Amino acid sequence: MNIVLGITGGIAAYKAPDLVRRLRERGAEVQIVMTASAEEFVTATALQAVSGRPIRSNLWDKEAEAAMSHIELARWADIVLIAPATAEVMARIVSGAAPDLLTTICLATEAPIALAPAMNHVMWNNPATQSNRDVLENRGIHILGPGTGSQACGEIGAGRMLEPETIAATVCGLSVGKGKGLLEGKSVIVTAGPTREPIDPVRYITNRSSGKMGYAIARAAAAQGANVVLISGPVSLPAPPGMEVHHVNTAQEMYDVTHEHVANADIFVAAAAVADYRPAKTEQQKIKKDKETSNIDLVRCPDILTSVAALRMPPFTVGFAAETEKVEDYARSKLEKKKLDMIVANQVGDDRGFDHDENALNVLWQNGTKEFPKAAKAELARDLIELIAERYFAARGADTEPRLTVISNKD
Repeated sequence: MNIVLGITGGIAAYKAPDLVRRLRERGAEVQIVMTASAEEFVTATALQAVSGRPIRSNLWDKEAEAAMSHIELARWADIVLIAPATAEVMARIVSGAAPDLLTTICLATEAPIALAPAMNHVMWNNPATQSNRDVLENRGIHILGPGTGSQACGEIGAGRMLEPETIAATVCGLSVGKGKGLLEGKSVIVTAGPTREPIDPVRYITNRSSGKMGYAIARAAAAQGANVVLISGPVSLPAPPGMEVHHVNTAQEMYDVTHEHVANADIFVAAAAVADYRPAKTEQQKIKKDKETSNIDLVRCPDILTSVAALRMPPFTVGFAAETEKVEDYARSKLEKKKLDMIVANQVGDDRGFDHDENALNVLWQNGTKEFPKAAKAELARDLIELIAERYFAARGADTEPRLTVISNKD
């Protein structure tokens, strides 16, 4: 994996050598591109020592640019990561300005771009910065963090750059791998995110799923060579490249799209948090607040996971169990009741699971179990896909032929 690491002028630049080390531990080649202000916080000498490559910083380097090096770098990269990303560089990328080498590469590359913001919490919460964030995410740029905690200025709030370990784990899960993987030629369906069950034109029943785990699993499966179909509920995440993506809202829509594709699937991973119930009746007009109390009759939503596992020739079926208590007991019961091949259990609540970039998992199957300690979701997804591939071939045979070779559209 080739990573162009852009370093801009924030105090968090002092973490850059550690970030480079952690990226290289994961097998990445790292080419550093610094802005002029970044050189005030960390030296090129230190960065060259840990990256093993000469540092690039000058768009007007006559020797390098004689060969159009900025274009070469833009095409060399599997991903462009900017960490730390200041408010200024976010604004430059939004506007399309390219006054330096780093922002020129961002304009010239077709690789995924990821930004790890780092700034004072007031700057981060400024409407201009938040507007820029929205624009960047809508363009498919990955925003990693920021975290919340104490800052260099002595204040506390959102704006800390994520720790290098978390950034490295996340970034290495964003790019589709090269060459053959464990699931080369296999067709994998992944469901992700919540569903929304409408009450009236302005209200709906939903849950707190962010979709981050499901999207990470889809990327990890693609990185292992699988032809991935991602069926996503409403989330605030950019569509991953290199796979077929379907956006749905309700449980019924997710059920319908799943069954349109499942006959061709070798593996089905149901990571979505599908609503259990929906309103029996959806009002055509907004319900007025003219009563002290109000009741909504609910009916069961279709059970996507059970319906897939019950097919005459089901794919290798992996369910998820998000629980607030007795996690393993409930997960084991769900595994057996729904006749699943595997189930992934995790504890959720106000301080874990939902919306976080980290998680911990307990995976169960008929005669085994494996625990994954707390780690970045991208890293967990890679480990989980490796385990799913192992159990798939153990259950279905090492010579299992793919059901269908899907030509995936490149987003």
